[in-house]
Amino acid sequence: MYVILGATGNTGNVIAKILLQAGKTVRIIGRGMERLQALIDQGAEAAVGDVQDIPFLMQSFKGANAVYVMIPPNLKSDNFRAYQDKTGESVVTALKGSTVKYIVNLSSIGADLPKGTGPIAGAYAMEQRLNTLETKNILHLRPAYFMENLYAGIGLIKNMGINGSAINGKFPFPMIATRDIGEYAAKRLLKLDFQRSSVQELLGQRDVALAEASTILGKAIGLDELKYQQFSDEEAKAGMIQAGLSPDVARLYIEMSEAFNTGKVVTPARSTENTTPTSIEAFSEIFSKVYHAS
Repeated sequence: MYVILGATGNTGNVIAKILLQAGKTVRIIGRGMERLQALIDQGAEAAVGDVQDIPFLMQSFKGANAVYVMIPPNLKSDNFRAYQDKTGESVVTALKGSTVKYIVNLSSIGADLPKGTGPIAGAYAMEQRLNTLETKNILHLRPAYFMENLYAGIGLIKNMGINGSAINGKFPFPMIATRDIGEYAAKRLLKLDFQRSSVQELLGQRDVALAEASTILGKAIGLDELKYQQFSDEEAKAGMIQAGLSPDVARLYIEMSEAFNTGKVVTPARSTENTTPTSIEAFSEIFSKVYHAS
């Protein structure tokens, strides 16, 4: 049996569907039955509860051979790193005495660094916790910047006709579509070909600067001259808070932006294994649909 945390999210949903299509027994974990229903209709077993509830997680992992774990987003948290730590500790505690032999963990590029990377530091801490499970086989996936993060600019584009954030728009860095992460994770979960603790970076189709990405997205939505503007940390933080993020989450996102801008987060060399298929041009078609539906 497979257990999928975050089954309604961008990566977990893709994984669950692929495993179900392969005829596997899949238990999905979520916070509400309604959002899980589509996967239940496809044959999944549902477990509804809190990912910080250790007895619930222990019951959910019962009988499983392989799991996909991640820390669900909580953008309104007043102390996001504490939330990440409590969730991670709960998941690892529940896994300790479980039947689970294989774990695929959604981590992040930059998770080799213990601090100074905003929310990515939480991914570092989660990797370290999981690595204490010496009898388990663990694969840490370290994907690049999500292309779906670009959805955050839709309101800005509609209201001001520009795109922007605190990240330097001229600096090319790897971006990945979350579907590619889900497909890769599902492939490795089906193979179960990893041992002990290992890391796999996932870097998307190519490196893209946010200015270039904005131009491509602009053409897809009918704005041929969409420009990208790098905001000051103060401007970007205020914009994120206005959009509904907690001040603490906004602060951490600024720290992450600085880590990208200064080169603190180092991109590994590209290879066939860490390059994934979806280009920013292909993603722009999806972006256009979301943009026009919002």
